[in-house]
Amino acid sequence: MQIVEKTQQETTTGKLAEIEERLKALETQVQQIREELPDNKVSIIVFSGDLDKVLASFVIATGAATLGMDVSMFFAFWGLNALKKRRDLSGKNFLEKMFALMTPAGTEGLGVSKMNFFGIGAKMLRAMMKQKRVASLEELVEMARDFGVKIIACQMAMEVMGVKPDELWDGIEFGGVASFLAEAQKSKVTLFI
Repeated sequence: MQIVEKTQQETTTGKLAEIEERLKALETQVQQIREELPDNKVSIIVFSGDLDKVLASFVIATGAATLGMDVSMFFAFWGLNALKKRRDLSGKNFLEKMFALMTPAGTEGLGVSKMNFFGIGAKMLRAMMKQKRVASLEELVEMARDFGVKIIACQMAMEVMGVKPDELWDGIEFGGVASFLAEAQKSKVTLFI
């Protein structure tokens, strides 16, 4: 009788050890899967300098931030116009000066992507938004900054377009494509606007 009990106990101990090993292996696999899952982040490339598209970018950014998501916005080429606080022609070559004069300097100067009609379309959109009590682009920008949305200006695009760091908003970051990809690689949502 003792031999049978001892054999059963050894069998039970062996099964428990086997279960413990399998459990450890499963825990390791779960940890590996967790490390590969995206973080609670949103990454947005803002390539357009159109009022309606920049507006949509900030609506998405502030919406995601209110849901507790980390948000980064990477502004490149035409999108840089939205980040301008002023137009500065000093220290620029002829082509850079021409480019600066032909592009908007700040959010107030952005036109809409369709039916702009020399700025009338943008004025109409802003008037309709105000009438409907929808936050303006400038209010959304302020909210985004209050929520800690990371704003990154593309250094290469700045160089190409002749945009100097002191022409852009204070408190933003500067980076290249690697900066954006580092954010996007672990994001749940990545958008190109």
